[in-house]
Amino acid sequence: MNKFLCLLVLPFLTYGQLDLEKAIKFIDQKEFVQAEEILLAYVNNHPENMLGIELLGDSYGHQKKWDEAIYQYKKLVDYKPENANYHYKYGGVLGMKALMVNKFKALMIIGDVKASFLKAAELDIEHIDVRWALVELYMQLPGVIGGSKNKALKYASQLENLSKVDGYLAKGYIYELDKEPELAEKHYKQALKVGGSVTCFEKLTSFYENNNQPQKAINNLENAYEKHNKNAMHYQIGKVCADYNIQLEKGERCLLMYIENHSVKDGVPIEWAYFRLAQISKNKLDKVGALKWIDKALAQRHDFEEAQEEKSKILAL
Repeated sequence: MNKFLCLLVLPFLTYGQLDLEKAIKFIDQKEFVQAEEILLAYVNNHPENMLGIELLGDSYGHQKKWDEAIYQYKKLVDYKPENANYHYKYGGVLGMKALMVNKFKALMIIGDVKASFLKAAELDIEHIDVRWALVELYMQLPGVIGGSKNKALKYASQLENLSKVDGYLAKGYIYELDKEPELAEKHYKQALKVGGSVTCFEKLTSFYENNNQPQKAINNLENAYEKHNKNAMHYQIGKVCADYNIQLEKGERCLLMYIENHSVKDGVPIEWAYFRLAQISKNKLDKVGALKWIDKALAQRHDFEEAQEEKSKILAL
């Protein structure tokens, strides 16, 4: 009899497992609506399955359905309050919700965001993501509602103990926001020296752009290309050249190489390369060339607002 019952139950367990695997595949492919449909049915049939609830919360979060994600992650926190990652995810979607509402409602949410992140950090002394979240939270909040550079530095130091690269990047971020560019550059360079990843190069490039140092940004991007040979860096060089009206020939060559070797893995849609080429042509006072490239950008995407605005500027030459 027991063997017979097992045979009856086994197919349902298998089907349920298959549903979760399908949902995970959809999430990996960024097909979040399809994942949501599967997971809603699954969670309705398995209301205490924490993986199903977590995945459903993830699918909502990716779609910016913050209220729905909050509801699912709150269930996880209530079911298993000792799980650091549940507190981290719950605090994260609460924080995103706070960005979408008025200041008064946001103030009511921020306390719960902070409490969730702090609980996650307490529960897992090696949780890197939540320490990054706390660094960003303490630097973004005004002092009167709990913002604190010293507390941000505390969690950046914890990050440094867990991962030198993350610690240096976090400190670079803190000093950049605190208008201490020399210290920011020092820590971004330390991260690059230790890690050398694409992310490290990107952070230092962004710092140079934010501080109106385009030549340093270009030099850093060229070093990044030598190390990583990523086509996306051709676009980034072209972008800096176009934005700052410098080394226009180099910018043009890089953008043409980006277009020639473009694939979806590069991240930046090809119409943006056409847009940057139009900017470069405009900077050269080449109205015909600029119109050619901006029209190619608009042919790729008719609702490209930045390209529409750029075309108006080109026509005014």
